[in-house]
Amino acid sequence: MKSPDILPALNGSHLFSALSDEQLERVRRHSHLTDMVEGESLFFQGDDAVSFYLVVSGRIKLFRVSPDGKEKVVEIMEAGATFAEALMFMDEPHYPVTATALVPSRVISINCRDFKAMLHESVETCFLLLGTMSFRLRTLIREIDALSLETGTARTISYLLREAPADSDSFDLKIAKSVIASRLSVKPETFSRILKNLQDNKIVTIEGRRVTIHDRDAMFEACAGTSMTTESADQPVRCLAD
Repeated sequence: MKSPDILPALNGSHLFSALSDEQLERVRRHSHLTDMVEGESLFFQGDDAVSFYLVVSGRIKLFRVSPDGKEKVVEIMEAGATFAEALMFMDEPHYPVTATALVPSRVISINCRDFKAMLHESVETCFLLLGTMSFRLRTLIREIDALSLETGTARTISYLLREAPADSDSFDLKIAKSVIASRLSVKPETFSRILKNLQDNKIVTIEGRRVTIHDRDAMFEACAGTSMTTESADQPVRCLAD
C-alpha cells in the first residue's frame, strides 16, 4: 500500500470521519504504514509513546508482562480499531503494554504530537475521540465487573457466545486458546477444564479451534445474571463447576 492509499483506511475509521479532506491529508503526511508478520512486535511495554495506531487488517494482541514473566492479554485489536490514542494527552507517555501481531497484520501509525495539535482545529474530532475513550472506559469497567463477580466458566461462556455468529452454531476460534485464556484471566489448564465440562454436558463440541454450540439456551441459563448477581457478599453465582 503506497502512502496515498492510506487515505481510504483513514476515511473508513470512525475516529477520522469528522476531518476535512485537508485534515485527512495532513494526517496522511504524518502517518506510516507497517506490515507485520505473525509474532512481530509493534512496540514494547515501557517504550516512548510517539504514535497511536489504526489496524487496517489482521489482529494485534496488547499485553502486559508481570515482573515474574507472566503474560496478561489486555485486549485483542481487530481491523478498524484504533489504540493508544489516549496516551497523546499525557506528559512523557510510555506504552503500558506490548503490541504484537497474532497473524500477518497491517497497521497505520499516526503521530501523536501532530494529531493533538490538529485537534485544536476540529471540535467534532475532539468529541469523537472523547466518545472512543469513553466507550473503552465503559468496556474496562464491565471487564472489572466480570473479573470480580463472574466465574471462569461464566467468562468463557460469554466469550463463546460473543464469538458465535447469529446465523450459525459452528465457528472457528480466531485466536489460540492460550491467548483466550489470558484474555479471560483464566489459567490455561482451568480454561481447558471448563471447555471439557461444557462438552461433557453436551452443550458444545470443540475440535481444535472449531466450536459447535448444541444448546444456546443452556449457555444463557448457565450464566444468567452472573455479571451482577451474587449468592452472598463474596460468593459469585456459579454455572457449571469450575
